[in-house]
Amino acid sequence: QVRLSEHGGGSVQPGGSTTLTCHVSAYVGRWICLAWFRQVPGEEREGVAVIDANGIRHYADSVKGRFLISKDFANNTLLLKMNDLNPGATAMYFCAASNDCSRGAFRQTEYNFWGKGTQDTVSS
Repeated sequence: QVRLSEHGGGSVQPGGSTTLTCHVSAYVGRWICLAWFRQVPGEEREGVAVIDANGIRHYADSVKGRFLISKDFANNTLLLKMNDLNPGATAMYFCAASNDCSRGAFRQTEYNFWGKGTQDTVSS
């Protein structure tokens, strides 16, 4: 069974940066899409960033230019570098893996495996 495990959440001040990591128990190169989603209590889970098998990246409009998604093949890790954070980024962040995201890279139903999430809080 494939397992995903997120790390790196915590507290950060507005304007600061942090990097989330997601260890994947299977080779990261095998997935058609790897993604980060986030969720605030009482709200829908939303897609933040996706990277496909060719290295093409997609971002939610709210994070474009500030977040960077990448893959570390040597360590089977998915990363999310988050810069210039604001309180609106406070959420539980989840990583996810998909064998086929052709119906929409940000559609949650496209993803077969999920991590349990890591909380990131932006506050002064």
